[in-house]
Parts: sequence; C-alpha cells; structure tokens
Amino acid sequence: MVAVHELSWEEVSAPDFGVRAAWRAAVAEIAAKAKLPECNGRIDSAVKIVLAGDVELLADGTARVASQSNGTTAYHVVNGHCDCRDYEKAPHNFCKHRLSAAIARRAQELTRAKLDAPVNSQVESPALPQASSAVPPSPLPEAPASVNIHVELAGRQVQLTLRDSDEGRLLQRLEAVLQRFPLVVKPVDTTPQCPTHGPMKPSTKGKGWYCPAKLPDGGWCKSR
Repeated sequence: MVAVHELSWEEVSAPDFGVRAAWRAAVAEIAAKAKLPECNGRIDSAVKIVLAGDVELLADGTARVASQSNGTTAYHVVNGHCDCRDYEKAPHNFCKHRLSAAIARRAQELTRAKLDAPVNSQVESPALPQASSAVPPSPLPEAPASVNIHVELAGRQVQLTLRDSDEGRLLQRLEAVLQRFPLVVKPVDTTPQCPTHGPMKPSTKGKGWYCPAKLPDGGWCKSR
C-alpha cells in the first residue's frame, strides 16, 4: 500500500513542473470521472477554483473555499455541507464549493500517490462522491425567468420554452426567436353566418346573403 502524504499548495505552485503537471493531470482525471451529468457546469467551475488555488484543505478534514464573486468571502465545507446559497438549490447539494473541496482533496491524494509510487505502477484515482441511488434525485431549481411560445415549424405547431436567469436577456432571446418565426396570418373567412344553420350563400340577385336551410315545415330560413 502506498503511503499518501499531505501535499501543500506551495508544492503544487512551486517551479517544479513535474509536481505541477501531476497535480493538474490529477485534477482533470478526477473531474472527468465524475458521474454527475446534471452538475457538469458546476464541476467545470469547481476545477477552475481548484486550479486557481482557492481551496484550503484544513487539518480537521474541512475546507475553506474562496468566493469567486467576492474577494473577502470564503465558504466552509464541513461533512459535505457548504454554507453558500447555492448548496440548497444544487442537484444533490453538489454546489461548486463542495465539488472543488472534493476534487482538491482527491487530487492531492492522487498526486502524492503517483509521485511516491514506483515507476510503471498504476494508481487509481479516487472517485468524486456520487449521488446515492437509494435517494431519489431532488428536482432542479426552477429558472427565475421563463416563457412559453408556440411556433410553426415544418408545418407543425411546436411549443418552445425559453429559460434564463435574467429577465432582460430572456426577452432579447424571445425577440430573436419571434423574428426567426414570423407570425403567419391566415385569411379570415368573411362569409356571414346564420345563427342557427351556419354559413350563408350570396343572393342570386346580387344583393346580400341568405340562409339555404329548409325548415321542418317546408319553408326556408329567413335569416339575412
């Protein structure tokens, strides 16, 4: 069994290109093996956070992750729980901070193991935590802004749903879609209608319209 030692950020960011290359390769390998397709965007963000050195792994097993939008804010990942606002909305609670802490920890283990392992030996990368199959996945959060429209495509009526996190941007996208699918104005039937029997016929005398329906008593409907 290969002993795995702690790998500091100073070692990773040092001019030793062998360590740095092994670290980056470990991060990419672990992220590629993550079986969380609904979290792909967050995994990409988590990889950027890890490679930027914004994850601090603490001795007690917790992690501190720097905010990407506020330089003075840091989020804490403790026992798989993060105190950011996205934690409750993220699929299976895998926010980018929780994912970045998991990637950093496993990348550290994999990098050190590969550096310590004998030549030609293979070291399996530790996997990211997977969503439990025993627990049904929680539904994705509803988009802050959405709109449904019906367009005619290849002679068929199709419902198109647009979703976005910004209402102004959503309206711009909607306008672009409406320009691509202009409104088809169908000719309006101007034939007068009898309130009882439906469409009338034009008078043979060239004036007006009449109802061609014959009544049960043998007479004709007198609607004009």
